[in-house]
Amino acid sequence: MNKKYLDQLFNNSKSEKIFVIGDIMLDRYLFGDVNRISPEAPVQVFDIRRSEYRLGGAANVGLNIKSLGSEPVLIGVIGNDNEGKLLINELENLNLRTDGLIIEDDRPTTCKTRVISDSHHLLRIDSESKDEISEVSEKKIISYLEKTSDESGIIILQDYNKGVLSKSIIKKIIKFAEERGIKILVDPKFDNFFEFGNVYLFKPNRKELEDAFGRKMKNSEDFEQTAKELLNKLKCENLILTLGEKGMMILENSNGELKIGKIETKARKVADVSGAGDTVISTIAVCLAGGAGIKDAAEISNHAAGLVVEEVGIVPVNKESLIENILKDNI
Repeated sequence: MNKKYLDQLFNNSKSEKIFVIGDIMLDRYLFGDVNRISPEAPVQVFDIRRSEYRLGGAANVGLNIKSLGSEPVLIGVIGNDNEGKLLINELENLNLRTDGLIIEDDRPTTCKTRVISDSHHLLRIDSESKDEISEVSEKKIISYLEKTSDESGIIILQDYNKGVLSKSIIKKIIKFAEERGIKILVDPKFDNFFEFGNVYLFKPNRKELEDAFGRKMKNSEDFEQTAKELLNKLKCENLILTLGEKGMMILENSNGELKIGKIETKARKVADVSGAGDTVISTIAVCLAGGAGIKDAAEISNHAAGLVVEEVGIVPVNKESLIENILKDNI
């Protein structure tokens, strides 16, 4: 890959809107110091120095898409609470659309609070509901999709098992996309793992694959065999299996022929793997929108993941840094 190719790829994707449907979250970071033990109990005392709010979950996928130059359209459900207001403010500050957000009065906004000292995670506090969204919210999501159907070329289904992507809405979205020739990319979790049939791309990680099949994978042959089983079971066109430090495995259907490839990891110094999966799926989507094939999209996303895991906390990938990193690696 040369600079001309990469510039053209990202330039082509500028005009594309990428829909992200799933669990939208707020990430709260508390940074501080731990220098003493509490006199009240044998626990550490955390002195807060500063706090930050960032986009998490499907919202982080949207932010990555934005930082790579395409336009994300976020669709999901938040609560009528302070965290929901903070999330909307953060989205607006970053010039991200909020018209696809649906508010449920009786549902909390998913918020993950991370307590960090000297670049180390001490504690994570979650506030969330894993109940399925209401039937009314489900209808609003489908209605919004129908009203904006002429804008969408790619849909990402970003599932964290927080209730937005129920079995029924997954089927409705896939049917909606099939009727309009829209590509669906899936970043799955355990609960509805086998519900995403006939999609363009399915992207599980190692743990998700092992959990779904109920067995541990000991070597690359195990992964390849199970990935083939999954591809046949879901009847999806392509599968990308992310394997952490072992890189990626790509199963690509090309004119009825199955091609299997592997990509070595690009991480150099891992500080925090949070959000790496979000970076991979968003980068793949932007690359596909720009005209790349599956293999090139996977390779570029692998570089992107290698960059973000060097940072503490969930951060979006920077397009200029990504291009520079790819070119440097290709020398």
